[in-house]
Amino acid sequence: MTKKINYSSQYTESWIPVRDITNGMIILDNKFKVTGVKIVPRNIFILDQWAQDNVINGLKNFYNTIDYEFWLISADRPVDISSYLAKLRLLYNDASSPVMRKLIDQDIKKANDFMDNNVTDIEYFILFKEKDDALIQKRLKNLISGLANCGLEAHATSNQDLRVLLDSFFNGNAPATFGTVMPS
Repeated sequence: MTKKINYSSQYTESWIPVRDITNGMIILDNKFKVTGVKIVPRNIFILDQWAQDNVINGLKNFYNTIDYEFWLISADRPVDISSYLAKLRLLYNDASSPVMRKLIDQDIKKANDFMDNNVTDIEYFILFKEKDDALIQKRLKNLISGLANCGLEAHATSNQDLRVLLDSFFNGNAPATFGTVMPS
């Protein structure tokens, strides 16, 4: 069963080759599966020079061991610190010392500045495409262990990770908003 592509359609879903997102993989119309790992961000520049060099050299060696096509992707994701801000407000209300209240108030102001400036966190992914499930699992294990050898933590992509990536790609990093259409 082939999907007829209608390039004149106004809907993106009519021409993108995505059939489904399941089990941490994007299933394409041609039976290929796109999957990979999400790398936990780590600021290596706060490490001493020796540790920085070890991570960078480890990554160079790691990338040279990958013998298949892959995509290194970074994506911005808004940071939600509303729960942290709520905890600060509770601490402020419970603080009895004027000094503590002043320090907590400064943290609240700093957190509000972050919220006002739409602070984002950068997420990193290594993605690849493959049809064979056994080979997919082998590559995922190799990516996770190779990154661990570089001092980086990674895990297999989730369905939500892949949805966010597709949403970011197709919407120019603007989050999709869904709501009720009201007649005017």
